[in-house]
Amino acid sequence: MAQGAAFADACADGAVVMAIRFEGLENTKSRVVERELLNKVGETFSSVKFEAEKRKLQDLDLFTEINVRCETASVAGASAGVPSVTVVYAFQEIFRWIPAPAGKVTDRDGLMIGLAFANLNLAGEDIRAEVQYRTAIDPIFNNNEYAFYASSPYLFGLPLGWNFEFLRTDSWDDIRGFEDASWLFDLDLDWALFQHFSVLATGAYRYLEGGYGSLPEYGAGFAIDYRDAELDTRKGVYYEYMMTHVGAGKGSNGKGENYWELLNDARAYFTLNRFVTGATALFRYRPGTVNFYDYYYHGGVNTFRGHESDSIHVGVHEVMLTLEERFVLIDRKAFSIAGVNLFYGVQLVVGLDGNLLWDKGRPGWDNYEGAVYGGVHLVIPALDRIRLEVGYSPDKGEPVFHFGLYDKTISARWRSR
Repeated sequence: MAQGAAFADACADGAVVMAIRFEGLENTKSRVVERELLNKVGETFSSVKFEAEKRKLQDLDLFTEINVRCETASVAGASAGVPSVTVVYAFQEIFRWIPAPAGKVTDRDGLMIGLAFANLNLAGEDIRAEVQYRTAIDPIFNNNEYAFYASSPYLFGLPLGWNFEFLRTDSWDDIRGFEDASWLFDLDLDWALFQHFSVLATGAYRYLEGGYGSLPEYGAGFAIDYRDAELDTRKGVYYEYMMTHVGAGKGSNGKGENYWELLNDARAYFTLNRFVTGATALFRYRPGTVNFYDYYYHGGVNTFRGHESDSIHVGVHEVMLTLEERFVLIDRKAFSIAGVNLFYGVQLVVGLDGNLLWDKGRPGWDNYEGAVYGGVHLVIPALDRIRLEVGYSPDKGEPVFHFGLYDKTISARWRSR
């Protein structure tokens, strides 16, 4: 540090940023952080920009703490009375390697447990890779999954987000009544064409044993995203439209598929002090031939919190509406255990679920269900959140306890696989 320079506890708005420096990036390459910054060299520092970029950096799920301070230049180094500063971003990285128990909660299989080995920041490039084995606990070892996941928001420095999934499933589907012995290879792409606009593409190959045949999938769409963060969103809106074709005809048992899926996914969030209001809508319409093994089902922590999933509440098309109020009881806090850096937060939630599920034509009121729910969410790394919720539907007439992982907007999109 040059002679005459000093540290300031906080960066003052309006100070000219002469340089930017990072501290604590032991496993993360600097370009991963640089592409998320809003404060730039040669511009004046803004605390509003820092709060926005902090949310973006937290969204990477790589850090437990992100702080900023300034090194102010000497008076001689200042220009026309405006201070010049070096902005120092200090990071505490989250754990990188995770040999740990694996968990998943589905409405079909309930709680699944097993083993996982993951790297949240492969090569320091914000690439997440994970292998997992999971089995349902009731009955144990009867329903099994083997999975490999890899994803990143960038590809070779380009804003091309990608997510690859391999999933081997061997389990009895008691909702739709068949042995789900299947193989799935899936690749999703998200090209950030503009700041808030992305072009989406998907391609997948699914093979169902038992004569159901091969089910290739391909699709395209777009997303408009003004959220402050993807994980634990506090404000902003998101809209996605996807059109996907599934299937190529009949399997050897005559039960193949050939249909289009038209998807609309809309989300809006607003924050006032510690209260976060969220309204979400997921609409999926499927013209064509859809067979029973791909019917949607409603019931459970990932779909409708008024009852458990069952073979009665199944259908070809669906609408899921949710209005949720979250109270941030404990905002994100960092802590360490045996040198492993983690964070946690606690939120209290109440909400309303309104769902439509039908097979043909237009839905009616007999296809509608409504429920109220409440509970506690524990915000954690890697899994986004653990959800402990109790739902109640007037049609069911009794409360139902639900345990879930991830935000419902994420798990609702996954549940059909």
